[in-house]
Amino acid sequence: MKTNQTISPGRAAEMIATGKAVLVDVREPDEHAREHIAGARSMPLSRFDGGSFVREGITGAIFHCASGRRTEQAATTLAACGLDTVLCLEGGLEGWKRAGLPVERNLRAPMPMQRQVMIAAGSLVVLGVILAALVSAWFILVCAAVGAGLIFAGATGLCGMARLLAIMPWNRRTAAEGAASLSVG
Repeated sequence: MKTNQTISPGRAAEMIATGKAVLVDVREPDEHAREHIAGARSMPLSRFDGGSFVREGITGAIFHCASGRRTEQAATTLAACGLDTVLCLEGGLEGWKRAGLPVERNLRAPMPMQRQVMIAAGSLVVLGVILAALVSAWFILVCAAVGAGLIFAGATGLCGMARLLAIMPWNRRTAAEGAASLSVG
C-alpha cells in the first residue's frame, strides 16, 4: 500500500539531526539558491527522477517545496515508481519557517525566475494599457502579445520571457555563486 505521510517540521529536524533522514528540496534551483534549509539536497521537480530513489534504495528522505504542492507531485512520482511510503514536510519551507526553524538565505541570489516573469509580464501589460490610453490604441497589442506568450508557456512549458530574463546580467552574475549552493548535501 502506497502512502504519502506528512511529517511536522520539528520531527523532520530531529530525524535530520540524528542522521535518520535526508531532506530533499524539489523547488527549482533559483529558489533553492535564494533560500533553503541547511543540508537540503536540491532535486528540482522539473528534472525529478523518482526511479533513481527506488533503484538506489534510498530510504529516510523527507521531501519539501515552498508550500507542499510540488512535494505532492514528487510523492506521486515516487509512488508510481514503487516507493511505498513518501515522507513530505508539512507546510514545506514556509511551514519550516513558521515552526521557527533556521533557513539559509543568499540575498545576492536572483529572485526566483517565476517571480521575475510575473513582474515583467505584469509590467508589460500595465505599460501597454497606459500607452494604448495615452498614445495609440495599437499599444493594446503589447498586452495581447504578453497574454499569448503566457498561454504558449503554460501549454508547452517553454517560456521565452524566462529564457530572456535568464541571460540578464543580474541572473548571470550569481550563476557561478549559486552553483555551489545547489550541491548542498
